Amino acid sequence: IQVDGTDGNCVTFVLHDEDHTLGNSLRYMVMKNPDVEFCGYCITHPSESKINFRIQTRGALPAVEPFRKGLNDLMGVCQHVLNTFERSMKEFRAQK
Repeated sequence: IQVDGTDGNCVTFVLHDEDHTLGNSLRYMVMKNPDVEFCGYCITHPSESKINFRIQTRGALPAVEPFRKGLNDLMGVCQHVLNTFERSMKEFRAQK
């Protein structure tokens, strides 16, 4: 991850080897934060596997905080989906 920006509450994070899968999911999680004024991402070019992920916050909250919280929340959602899937598979196999 590279961080571009001099203002702490308006930062562009450059995520290498990522695409829309992470970009759109992370944007959704970050936008749930009421302190975030703007969050968006773009893929610079289809042949490059990196995204520019921009966050602008209200007030004195540094942009890295909602970025970190968004990543943690997204990991929690993914873990919940995985646990639910594994539990359902275990129940299905037990019925056989």
